[in-house]
Amino acid sequence: MDKIWHHSYPAGVPHDIDTTQYRSLNALFEESFRRNAREPATVCMGQWMRYGQLDEWSTALGAYLQSLGLPTGARVAIMLPNLPQFPVTMAGVLRAGYTCVNVNPLYTARELEHQLKDSGAEAIVILENFAHTLEEVIDHSPIQHVVLASFGDLLGFWYGKWMTFAVRHLAKLVPPFKLPLQGPGGVRTVVPFRRALEVGQSRPLKPADVNHDSIAFLQYTGGTTGLSKGAVLTHGNVIAATLQAEAWFTPALSKVGDVRHANHIMALPLYHIFALTLELLVIRHGAHATLIPNPRDIPKFVETLKGRPFNVLPAVNTLFNGLLNNPAFRQLDFSSLVLSQAGGMAASEGTAQQWQAVTHCAMIEGWGMSETCAIGTNNPVTNTTFTGSIGLPLPGIDIAIKDDDNQSLPPGGTGEICIKGPNVMRGYYQQPEENAKTFTADGYMRTGDIGVMDERGYIRIVDRKKDMIIVSGFNVFPTELDNVISLCPGVLECATVGVPDEHSGEAIKVYVVRSDPTLSEDAVLRYCHDNFTGYKRPKYIEFRDELPKSNVGKILRRELRQK
Repeated sequence: MDKIWHHSYPAGVPHDIDTTQYRSLNALFEESFRRNAREPATVCMGQWMRYGQLDEWSTALGAYLQSLGLPTGARVAIMLPNLPQFPVTMAGVLRAGYTCVNVNPLYTARELEHQLKDSGAEAIVILENFAHTLEEVIDHSPIQHVVLASFGDLLGFWYGKWMTFAVRHLAKLVPPFKLPLQGPGGVRTVVPFRRALEVGQSRPLKPADVNHDSIAFLQYTGGTTGLSKGAVLTHGNVIAATLQAEAWFTPALSKVGDVRHANHIMALPLYHIFALTLELLVIRHGAHATLIPNPRDIPKFVETLKGRPFNVLPAVNTLFNGLLNNPAFRQLDFSSLVLSQAGGMAASEGTAQQWQAVTHCAMIEGWGMSETCAIGTNNPVTNTTFTGSIGLPLPGIDIAIKDDDNQSLPPGGTGEICIKGPNVMRGYYQQPEENAKTFTADGYMRTGDIGVMDERGYIRIVDRKKDMIIVSGFNVFPTELDNVISLCPGVLECATVGVPDEHSGEAIKVYVVRSDPTLSEDAVLRYCHDNFTGYKRPKYIEFRDELPKSNVGKILRRELRQK
């Protein structure tokens, strides 16, 4: 059935997608690996991995994990940056019949412990740079098996050894750690990544009995109750999102010719749903991804871009800004760039105008969530200017703007953006009460974003129903920060809000009422540094004698934001 937005689709973009062509993500992988065995899959720091190698190594890792006796559907945590080990591990876990639990490598011990406990992960593949964090919590988690990766494991024999040495001993980026072999659940295995591959290569990978309904990812996102929740993304959800992205991006990618020759820049972290979904599209096409392990090092990032023509550059607004502020970036050859995809946070019109002036490629803004596999709405990739809207619902997606009585509003009405489609999560992992609040009786998922749709189907976000803060594309829920900061010695009560920030979109500000008048701003900031990963740390602390409250004692964040 046609929707009003279908009339605004670019020529050739279908209104729906066919998810039945793949029984599971494993079928998608195996088709691509077979068809593109000799084609490059990734390049990282000048070192290439071909699809044949991705096939061989992911098969070996999957076989190794199966040899541990993990049951079908077991959760395996992945705590890796953008290195070749990430796609190898992701494909290996899924091909073995297990569920990927993506973990931010920069998480603090407290954050990591919650995610491991909540997901029930029995195994983890982790870069040794972050093993000291795991050491702090492993005895309080269900982890029984650790695969320990080193930076250079898949970067070639000699170059890889050199890079591992440099990271360990010259840059000193691997803090000392000791992972105990005896845990509460019995004997624990700790095996180097390369050794796991060697063991797996001597064993067969048993075919996994998975289908569209099998869980592929537990993708953790902020929680209104103060703890992050795992969005249950099935194989069917992720297949749908991959095909939706393919359908929408085809008018731009067709300019490359053979999509297998497209160079996709992966600077956004692959554990984040935005980059993860685009990486799966790369595999579907048999294209290749240029992996950027540390996009914060803008000069090195620009040097990488200078090395070869690049076609697709997904980024959040802060990364686009960082590149634009680098003089060397402005001197690059942008003639091959066909898609500059913005997402994860609101794109600013000023940044978009500068980007187009420098690259001659319009910034295309989209919107999605972890709960929707990053897919939701997008501006047409044929646009030649920035629109300031989040675009149109993608093929196979239905979006309704609903009021508080769950009634769908006509074009021009302002209400909550609600989404339905094959890419939308099954629900939050082991959160029945949250799921009951999240889904409407007619099957839409409430997003918490307040928007308006015009008569052509274009949507604009005008506010957020939830208190969520978005810092450089990452969701931060104030309740989590409030709960933890309230435990800081000397804090009586506190409230966290987002404030505008020209670099990160929003920054975090915490209002604190002291029980100890000697408590300093530095002391609160140090406490936050110890308990939160970087993007969750407050930029501003303001002490107050009291916080604004309702007549029932609820802190009024909106008043604090307005002030």
